Amino acid sequence: MRKLKYALGGIIALFAFLACDDNTGRLGMDMLPPTDSITASKATYNVTTKSVLAGRVYAKSSIGYVGRFTDPDFGYYESSFLSELYCVENYQFPEEYRVTSYDENGNPKTATGTMVEDDPLVSSDLILYYYNWFGDSLNACRMSVYELNDKWKVDRNDPEREYRYTDIDTESYKGNYLGSITYSAYDTTVPDSVRNATDSDGYSTYVPNLTLQLPKERGEEIFRLNREHPEYFADAESFIENVFPGVYIQSDYGDGTILYVEYIYLTMRFKFYATDPETGLKLTKNVTDDKGEAGTDSIVEMQSSIMASTKEVIQANQLKNDEKLLEKANEKEWTYIKSPAGIFTEATLPYDEIAEELADDTLNAVTLAFTNYNQESHYDYSMDVPESVLLVRKQDVEKFFEDNELPDNITSYTATHNAVAVNQYTFSNIARLVRTCIDEKRNARRDAGDSWDEEKWKAENPDWDKVWLIPVNTVYDDTGSTSNMIGLEHCLEPSYAKLKGGESSPLTLEVTYTTFHD
Repeated sequence: MRKLKYALGGIIALFAFLACDDNTGRLGMDMLPPTDSITASKATYNVTTKSVLAGRVYAKSSIGYVGRFTDPDFGYYESSFLSELYCVENYQFPEEYRVTSYDENGNPKTATGTMVEDDPLVSSDLILYYYNWFGDSLNACRMSVYELNDKWKVDRNDPEREYRYTDIDTESYKGNYLGSITYSAYDTTVPDSVRNATDSDGYSTYVPNLTLQLPKERGEEIFRLNREHPEYFADAESFIENVFPGVYIQSDYGDGTILYVEYIYLTMRFKFYATDPETGLKLTKNVTDDKGEAGTDSIVEMQSSIMASTKEVIQANQLKNDEKLLEKANEKEWTYIKSPAGIFTEATLPYDEIAEELADDTLNAVTLAFTNYNQESHYDYSMDVPESVLLVRKQDVEKFFEDNELPDNITSYTATHNAVAVNQYTFSNIARLVRTCIDEKRNARRDAGDSWDEEKWKAENPDWDKVWLIPVNTVYDDTGSTSNMIGLEHCLEPSYAKLKGGESSPLTLEVTYTTFHD
């Protein structure tokens, strides 16, 4: 229902409104005869909103989420993830020590390679690096790690498999058990000297991490394959298919912490000879100590990170929510947005009313704001309000995220939360969205001609007038002198906002338009 219409008047005001949208078009002001005039006006319309369960969401993220958290209001959710590992192209382990020449007395003269010949592998480890987490930093947790199985190798190449969605059946890809890690997000055993260390530029050199030592035979197999089949290490695809498909990581103990894993490295630690820089011959110890007799070989251990999780390979998160989420979505006096994969707010926009009442006018600006209630923290670890949201046509949601689209300010828009001034997500001008949808229906009616059936068309296009408000993370490219948006992802971190609206309290859509008078 349209609630208000009033004249703003004046050409000066008109230019201000036109400036809101650079696609309004020139109106030929200098060609108007003296008797013609233009007035600018505003009208307001009701917008109905409701909460909808997000269900599964497309989660192409470079971060792996693992853990379980129970919120008193929204219930529990748990996350696990799988990740492939990227292999450096044509990676080869260092050469084993080999004498290449002898003197006239049969003594070694020159040598190449430095790796110990017999049983050089000390250990192979998976190291999980993380910067952030949600919840209790001292909560006792445990995660189990499995190698991905052959089923994953088949499904990862199947275009019909939607493994990027959060309902992925990660359990079906569990292969050999590699081990478990017991941890707290904040490792109290790390001394302050390490935790607070910085480089010469003042940047921190410490990154929180967890280490899992793989079974020795698994590391030895990787080493053997590298020697016997170097083609398996030609690129990431060859490595995944023939050597190590990746890992599946799940939380199996603890409630109250979600860990945000940024990188996973597969590292190998080997024994090397200390060698003479001129001849390459291995050196011997020249002292006697409690670690060896004088004259024994000098051996050092060195670690090499050869594979890592990166954006070039697949990482998939599984998220599960309990039924309490549905109870919150069914509340009618307001709406919610809740991440991860929780609740979205759906808004129905009054395109038909606007098209009917303003058919002969020009839309200059359309403003829609979502106001959230003040959220008081009653718990130790309450969720924050989502910083950024996406407003997008409901019918375009899957395509938007699957195709890694950016907001075009026509059918998709972003807004950041303004907590200081108005406690709102404000979309200051969605006029192009309104015009696009009105034109879409108008064109369908024109093409149908006398066979136009309004009810049938609406049944075939039930989401024509609906948009979703979705919590998102914005990805920026900060490598240059300016910061440019390069992607939007579903927010997979815990957050929520309780918004004004619902069945009995419609929001207000404010439309600014101009009218030409003869």
